[in-house]
Amino acid sequence: MELVGREKICSVKGCENKAFKAISVYEFSRIGVNFPSDIESKGRTIYLCKEHYKVYKRITKKHRKLEKYRRGMGYI
Repeated sequence: MELVGREKICSVKGCENKAFKAISVYEFSRIGVNFPSDIESKGRTIYLCKEHYKVYKRITKKHRKLEKYRRGMGYI
């Protein structure tokens, strides 16, 4: 994930806000996110505004926690 510096817009259909974070399509599909809105992926990157990034973080919280424990960093 990276902060977006250029003038990109959110990849969610109907959202015209400025992009806040960029997420790879591979990461987005690997987690199996059931995102409530339709995503227009342009290439290998999905751009999300602040509001949609908050939704993404909330949905993937459990998966990120399990991944952290799987790698052995959860007990530190």
